[in-house]
Amino acid sequence: MMRTEDGPEIAILGGGIGGLAAAAFLGAKGFDCDVYEQADALTEVGAGLVIAPNAARLLRRLGVLDRFAGRAVRMEIGWEFRRWENGAVLSAENLAEGCLRLFGEHTYTAHRADLLDALRSAVPERAIHLGKRCVDVEFEGDQAVLRFEDGETVRPGILIGADGVHSRVRAAVAGPTAGRESGICAFRALVPAERSPGFARRHAQTLWIGPGHHLVHYPVSGGEYVNLVAFAPAGSDSVESWTATATVEEFLAEFAGWDPRLVELITAAGTPGRWALLDREPLDRWNRGNATLLGDAAHPMFPFFAQGAAQAIEDGAVLALCLAADRDDPIAALGRYEELRRPRTARLQEVSHGRSHINHLPDGPEQRARDLGYAQADPLEANSWIYEYDPEHLERGGSKNGSGNR
Repeated sequence: MMRTEDGPEIAILGGGIGGLAAAAFLGAKGFDCDVYEQADALTEVGAGLVIAPNAARLLRRLGVLDRFAGRAVRMEIGWEFRRWENGAVLSAENLAEGCLRLFGEHTYTAHRADLLDALRSAVPERAIHLGKRCVDVEFEGDQAVLRFEDGETVRPGILIGADGVHSRVRAAVAGPTAGRESGICAFRALVPAERSPGFARRHAQTLWIGPGHHLVHYPVSGGEYVNLVAFAPAGSDSVESWTATATVEEFLAEFAGWDPRLVELITAAGTPGRWALLDREPLDRWNRGNATLLGDAAHPMFPFFAQGAAQAIEDGAVLALCLAADRDDPIAALGRYEELRRPRTARLQEVSHGRSHINHLPDGPEQRARDLGYAQADPLEANSWIYEYDPEHLERGGSKNGSGNR
């Protein structure tokens, strides 16, 4: 591991979106990082994701937005909320015009692998160590110690735990944090565009909502595929895993009676993935000694605001700014990072959790009031605190959320 002339040696455990984003932002500030990834290759499962303006501006700042946008799909039609049984439009938003006007960036949908590729392009190859399975994280006083399956032991100046929802670093920093069953499971699939109904190939992020269920679809991979993710009551065999599978018949059974166009889309999906959503409370602390947390290791959240990847990217940007601003006292910098990030991510965890109830209301008076609210609301304005956020404004003493790049 290398030490920079003007900063501490940094180890990042986890080579996913959060780990590579942190390495890229830290590299841009002159820090050398070592990224340790247990897989033998940097690949991403989980299919699609949304990159909203708060993440897009950070990709632009890293110089990788053009590379990312070459395979992503820019939202032109925008958001749509539709009724489960007949596709009646409850709410629609022109993201192409609204995001650029309000926040200075577009919204994109993409395959996770394309985002990972863009972030990796900003990290030196020598910094990435593959096939490094961490078997233990412990502390010697305030010193974090990593032990790997191949026998290597690493004592970094700073440890960043970007090792996901089952994080070893989180367990060492914050203690056991087992998730609770939420009662919700997710189905996911990538449907080839040529097998997808025309309505699903439009440049729109469409959400169908109904009793106990909702379903989202949007194009990815330059329009070659449609990403499909749906939420339903969890069965006893659901597990928290990106690799568990279900059958098309099980998927169809959950959405029996829904709009026939959705039945057509699900039928074209092939073998879907299925995993349980576990419910986790925000952590009381992210830091211990010279270690901190980032991304899902710090703040796993339900995907109902599509902000998981964006928040991991924000974490990396803020952490780099904090360490660069206080190079002589990295422990203080980690404290500042937690101070800036924990309230925002806890709020997103909370609102994402609440959306599961709102989207799944049974038909009746409460549902009709919700649908009327959707029709009357401006979701971009209502959620401007999410999309206008700019870490550099925070470090310059600006507003809490940043003013965006208008």
